Amino acid sequence: MERRDFLRVGVVGAAAAAFGGASWHDAFAATAQPGPSPYGPLQAADANGLMLPSGFTSRVVARTGQRVTGTSYTWHPAPDGGACFADGTGWIYTSNSEVAITGGVGSIKFDANGTITGAYRTLSATNVNCAGGATPWNTWLSCEEVDRGYVYETDPWGVKAAVRRPAMGRFKHEACAADPDRKAIYLTEDVSDGAFYRFIPSTWGDLSAGRLEVMIGATSATSGPVTWKPVPDPAGSSTATRNQVTGTKRFNGGEGCYYAAGVCWFTTKGDNRVWAYDAANSSISLTYDDSLVSPGTPPLSGVDNVTRSSTGDLFVAEDGGNMEICIITPNAIVAPFLRINGQSSSEITGPAFSPNGKRLYFSSQRGTSGSSSGGITYEVTGPFRV
Repeated sequence: MERRDFLRVGVVGAAAAAFGGASWHDAFAATAQPGPSPYGPLQAADANGLMLPSGFTSRVVARTGQRVTGTSYTWHPAPDGGACFADGTGWIYTSNSEVAITGGVGSIKFDANGTITGAYRTLSATNVNCAGGATPWNTWLSCEEVDRGYVYETDPWGVKAAVRRPAMGRFKHEACAADPDRKAIYLTEDVSDGAFYRFIPSTWGDLSAGRLEVMIGATSATSGPVTWKPVPDPAGSSTATRNQVTGTKRFNGGEGCYYAAGVCWFTTKGDNRVWAYDAANSSISLTYDDSLVSPGTPPLSGVDNVTRSSTGDLFVAEDGGNMEICIITPNAIVAPFLRINGQSSSEITGPAFSPNGKRLYFSSQRGTSGSSSGGITYEVTGPFRV
C-alpha cells in the first residue's frame, strides 16, 4: 500500500472510531477527496481573468491605490482577511491591509442592489494585519501577524474607535473565529510550531478581560480528543505563548479559521491541511490533507483563508497553488470553484459571503504586479447553494 493510501486509511478509521459517524454532525468524517464540483467545471476566463462555473459573473470592486468607485477612500495595499456585515438592507465588506507599520483595516458599503455607497478606514497605523474574524456583536477582529502582535477590535461602520485587546494574547496572530455557543474565540498562530488557542472573555461581548487557553494534545495526532490549559502569561513577556504550557499541540503554520454549527474549521499552510475542531466534544479530525489525496495531484494546496456557505460548503483560498478558491462539500468532495489567471505571484485572501449568501467577496493580494501595491478585490455573483 502506498504511503498516502496507508495514512488515509489510518486517519479515516481513527476519525470514525472517535466520532461515531452521525454524531459528527455537519462536519466531515473523512478527509476530502477530489470529485466533481456541485457547480460544474470552470469556464474560460472572463474579462477580469477569473475562471468561474457556468452562471457566475465577476466584477472588480476595488484596486489598491485607486479610489473606490463613488467614494473618496483610496483602497489599501495588500488586502487580506475580510468579512461581511449586514447593514440594513445592504452590507459592508471589511478588509485588512497586510503591510508593515501602516497596516489597518478598510470597509466598503453596499446597498441592497450591490451598489457601492461608501468606503473608509476603520483602523490605521497597525502592523501586518493579516486575517481576523467577525464577532456576533458585529465587530471585526483584526490580527497582527508579527511576533507579539495584537488583536484589534474594530467597528465595520467606522463610528467607534478601534480598541486593542491585549488579553487575547500577544503572538504571531493569523485568524480568529467566535463560538457563541461556548462563548469563546478561537485563534490561529502562523509559525511552523504554532499553537491553537481559545479566548474565554470574562463577560461575553466584552473582550477587555478573560482567559487565554491553548489546545493540549499529541503533536502527531490528526484525530481524537483534546483538552485546554490556561496560558500563564498571555503577553508573552519572556516566553512565547506557544512555549509556556507542557503538552501544547503543535500546528504547522496556522491560517484561516471559521466557526459554524458546532465546528471550528482552521487551516495549516505548512502541511496543507484543513482541520475540524468539534467544540461540543472537544475533539479534532482532518477535513482535508493534500498528502492523503489518492490518486493524482491534490486540487487544493497552499491552504489559507477559509469561509463557509449557509449550506455547509467550505470555500478555501490558496496562497500558492494555482490561485484557486476550492470548495469542500459536506460529503467530502474537494474541487476548484474559481481560478484567477495571470497572477501567480499573488495569493487569494479574505473570502466572505454577503449576508444573503448570493455574493462572494475576496482579494488577490498582489494582483498582476506581484507587489502589495497591486491588490485587487473582487465580487462573484451567481447561483450559490443557499
